[in-house]
Amino acid sequence: MSKKSERMNQIIDILKTKNGDSIKDLAIYFNVSEMTIRRDVDFLCQEGIVKNLYGAVILNPKSTKAYHLTAALTSHFSEKDKIGKFAASLVVAGDTLIIDTGSTTEYIAKHLPLDLPLTVLCYNYNVLSYLLNKPNIKLIFPGGFYHSDTQMFESKEARALIHNTRATKAFISAAGVHESMGVTCVNGYEVDNKQEGMQSSFERILTVDSSKFSVIQSAYFAQLQEFNTIITDSNISEKWMNLIHDYY
Repeated sequence: MSKKSERMNQIIDILKTKNGDSIKDLAIYFNVSEMTIRRDVDFLCQEGIVKNLYGAVILNPKSTKAYHLTAALTSHFSEKDKIGKFAASLVVAGDTLIIDTGSTTEYIAKHLPLDLPLTVLCYNYNVLSYLLNKPNIKLIFPGGFYHSDTQMFESKEARALIHNTRATKAFISAAGVHESMGVTCVNGYEVDNKQEGMQSSFERILTVDSSKFSVIQSAYFAQLQEFNTIITDSNISEKWMNLIHDYY
């Protein structure tokens, strides 16, 4: 990740925490010129993420709506179901899987065959609820603090367990995929589990519907090139098809 991309992600986090800041104070915080910060802010304004009100920078409320899993599950339902079904078809007997938080990854758990012997590590109630009824799956559930908006559990101990697990495939979700700003999610608390899951897996598979491309959310966790495989739907734009072909 470039210094510029990292700085812009940090700007978003600062604005989220402080409900706004000035160009001058941001320049002082990052020890760069005000012109540098203005260029960063101009880019974020063009992407619809922030607003610059005469030198006072605030997050654009339309780009920072609270994420609720139940609402996300009803969005692009058909595409997510097809993505989940295809992702599940890649799994073979004896695999150890890490299934990430998210509305798309639930459909992977849903479509895993009943008769396939697997080990699955997950940390979301919505994913867990599908796996409990599959008798040939050995479950690893780290637990921790429960976030009701995403149904995700996380803790320091959970991250350690993910770190010490070795998986053949990790299915990772995202709320945004951008050419220069990388792969992002809505909540900062998701980042550690996603990164640990990726680092602990032999194959890293991004499962994301086409509506998430060219979108930036506030919490960065990976570059697109870090994934071995990308699973999306047929509505992806030609621009993104070409970019992905260039990456791979």
